[in-house]
Amino acid sequence: MRGWRAVSWIGAMATISAGILMYRHGVGGLSVLLVHPGGPYWRNRDLGAWSIPKGELNEGEDAEAAARREFKEELGIEAVGPLHSLGDIRQRSGKIVRAFAMEGNLDVRAVLSNTVAIEWPPRSGHTIDVPEIDRAAWLDLSLARKKILASQMPLLDRLGTFALPRSRSNRATKSQCKSAFAPSCLRKTCRKALAAD
Repeated sequence: MRGWRAVSWIGAMATISAGILMYRHGVGGLSVLLVHPGGPYWRNRDLGAWSIPKGELNEGEDAEAAARREFKEELGIEAVGPLHSLGDIRQRSGKIVRAFAMEGNLDVRAVLSNTVAIEWPPRSGHTIDVPEIDRAAWLDLSLARKKILASQMPLLDRLGTFALPRSRSNRATKSQCKSAFAPSCLRKTCRKALAAD
């Protein structure tokens, strides 16, 4: 896919995670599903703390399979449907996140996260179990930009380019067609849109 480079440009030692940015279309426009990390460290953090459901790849695991597995582990619900690549981003920690978009309409009231063990307080030697995420929410793009981790914001930009609804004439817009992340379903209508440019 054009518009992003594979993880090799980051370096062989980078940890790779995979995740899914679920989206849906509503009366108010496009909204996305984000999750808030559980545990005492994140309890009072909101803006800039939310994330897409994601996690590290197991050895030899395919990125799409890992993204679906992590979605199920964090939300307790299977991610069923086609995935569209959003490319790679690099987080401040150096971790690479390989992201995919999926259209869906998950009921956040049904979310049931797995638990993870953490040391708390830090360096105390005491371990507690906390939910990997403590809540999930559908957010419009404007609010999502305020709540998502800064390093993941490019995923919203990429999603907003190709997931925008088509016009009433069912034709792709020029901005959708010019995007490196335009989905294959728009290719036929893109030729007509760009021809008029």
